[in-house]
Amino acid sequence: MIHADDKTSILSAIATLKSSLADYIEPDFGLLSELLRCHVMTRRQAASVRKKETVFDRNDALLDLMTSEEQCDKFLTALHRTDQHHVVNFITQNGGQKHKCIDVVTCLVNL
Repeated sequence: MIHADDKTSILSAIATLKSSLADYIEPDFGLLSELLRCHVMTRRQAASVRKKETVFDRNDALLDLMTSEEQCDKFLTALHRTDQHHVVNFITQNGGQKHKCIDVVTCLVNL
């Protein structure tokens, strides 16, 4: 699993940063498809996210689905695969705050 640091899980980092993340994630250009492919969400959940009116509402609905560390790890992988590296960095660096973190790109390449 990929963890922001020894004390903070990716799940708790996503929960803490949720309101800010909604401004940065781009769900409409491959991310939802990648999350389906990785079995992070079901087709029904993806359809529910897609029908939200604004990108912010879609992101909020998407982030609400992240309820386990495994899902969150796969979410980071999906963000990486859809070239949303800035979002991965934002999450793993605690919203831009410096702390111990691992090299996410190296970890993702080895998946």
